[in-house]
Amino acid sequence: MEMNLKKDHIINDDKMKNKTNVLENTCKDVKCPFHGNLKIRGRTFVGKIIGTKMRKTASFELGRIHYISKYERYEKRRMRLKVHNPDCINAVEGDLVKIAECRPLSKTKKFVIVEKLTRGNV
Repeated sequence: MEMNLKKDHIINDDKMKNKTNVLENTCKDVKCPFHGNLKIRGRTFVGKIIGTKMRKTASFELGRIHYISKYERYEKRRMRLKVHNPDCINAVEGDLVKIAECRPLSKTKKFVIVEKLTRGNV
């Protein structure tokens, strides 16, 4: 009887280990700030994802208002960036996200998504 209990106990431990391994290994991205070796530095922005048609890359847009002193009026301006979209975050179009600056990941990507704040259109 003791052997059966030990076998069941070992099987349960294996199941638990497999579950924790699945949770830990969901993101195998080297360029992920949480599971990889990417360091965050510099500026951070909060804005909206406008496209995710590229693999592991998203288009980010930040709208702002600029004051023109000559006309005493405001104008809308926007900044569009390509950002790295890690597998563990997996932001989709319409999501409100927080991005942070990092080392250059490619010719145009110098930011990475750090946090998904709200869910967008699906």
